[in-house]
Amino acid sequence: MTRYPRNLIGYGPTPPDAAWPGGAKIALSFVLNYEEGGENNILHGDPASEAFLSEIIGAVPFQGQRHWNMESIYEYGARAGFWRLHRLFSRLGVPITVYGVAEALARSPEQVEAMQAAEWEIASHGLKWIEHKEMTEAEERRQMAEAVRLHEEVTGARPTGWYTGRCSMNTVRLAAEMGFDWVSDAIDDDLPYWLEVEGTDRHQLVIPYTMDANDMRFAVPAGFSTGEEFFTYLKDSFDCLYREGQEGSAKMMSIGMHCRLLGRPGRIEGLRRFLDYARGHDGVWFATREDIARHWSYAHPPATRAMVPSRMERDAFVAAFGSVYEHSPWVAERAFALELGPAHDRPAGLANAMARVFRTATEEERLAVLVAHPDLAGKLAAAKRLTAESTAEQASAGLDALTDAERAAFEAHNTAYTEKFGFPFIIAVKDNTKQSIMAAFETRLAHDRATEFAAACGQVERIAWHRLRDLLA
Repeated sequence: MTRYPRNLIGYGPTPPDAAWPGGAKIALSFVLNYEEGGENNILHGDPASEAFLSEIIGAVPFQGQRHWNMESIYEYGARAGFWRLHRLFSRLGVPITVYGVAEALARSPEQVEAMQAAEWEIASHGLKWIEHKEMTEAEERRQMAEAVRLHEEVTGARPTGWYTGRCSMNTVRLAAEMGFDWVSDAIDDDLPYWLEVEGTDRHQLVIPYTMDANDMRFAVPAGFSTGEEFFTYLKDSFDCLYREGQEGSAKMMSIGMHCRLLGRPGRIEGLRRFLDYARGHDGVWFATREDIARHWSYAHPPATRAMVPSRMERDAFVAAFGSVYEHSPWVAERAFALELGPAHDRPAGLANAMARVFRTATEEERLAVLVAHPDLAGKLAAAKRLTAESTAEQASAGLDALTDAERAAFEAHNTAYTEKFGFPFIIAVKDNTKQSIMAAFETRLAHDRATEFAAACGQVERIAWHRLRDLLA
């Protein structure tokens, strides 16, 4: 059995309306990453200097040495950039969330005091602003626990949200184990969602972050060069999401900021223009991550699904889906062995997996599936010997309430069809009426056998799709 853990479907083609407070058409979440004093530095016990997200494009770590220019760039963020951003948001009364690196917060008591005076949310951004991908699970867990301890010591309160940033494959699961209200180590959606974390019994709320509407693109090749470019990108993102909100599918927009980057005078004016632009619209909810988490937990609590195909054991899977292809459980048995994942937990995904099995079966196997289907309104139906699925399907098109003349016509067509092709006439009755079914009889009786065999197989797949939609709705 192969299982694919990545979720490539999410909410699918019809995401839920966020139902933001007051009927807001968009939720704006401004996030300030406070990392200054927590970056790689031999003064902090690290083996080398920092080389990430700075004015020095292509910087490399200085092994065993301090990097004076790099340190100065980070110091600018704490000394000047933070206060420029603090003045802007404080004057406008726009709430923000701080991703605070614990060691950076500990080294910046006045900035922490200012954050708290402005009533900003201070979430945890880890113990240090370093890579976690090479850490053992035990070491990452230890550092996360120490981050929480130090954060509470410095701010007076335990953080309710978590974002590592330079994370490992274990980060989200470890954060879920620690019981945070929300985790943002994901950039995979425009809406929050609940994640059933493997190895835990917890539904973890994930509030996706952003790498595009983010001032980090001032520090990467082919990124933003001017504040105007930053404003234009934020405006275009806002316009798209605001329009979707007007159409009944409200989303959230995250804006990522760094003191040492956006706090520069040549860049912050782009942010100021965007704030003025967004504040000029009705129905904009300026929210912290914790505000969003509280709303989502109330308005969209996690739902427990009765059946999750990709997580089922083989016997349970076959018992649940073995009758989807009429009297042919082997289709479900083989589908179970495919690479299934979250996309196959929805009707279209599992229908595709089972159709792949059916399409690659031998002609004899597919013929057996066709032959297993009952005649429409035939003798089995009259004797009430159809499967529960077939009974409900035929009833949906009124085939259980035919007049004598209609029944005679169906029987005649069934006989003619079976004699010509060697299998019963099959059609997805949920897509049809009595009249369209009779018309299809006439059309398909004129086919050659190869054409009609393909048509019948296509209808079998369509019937399976309907059955799975009912099972997994």
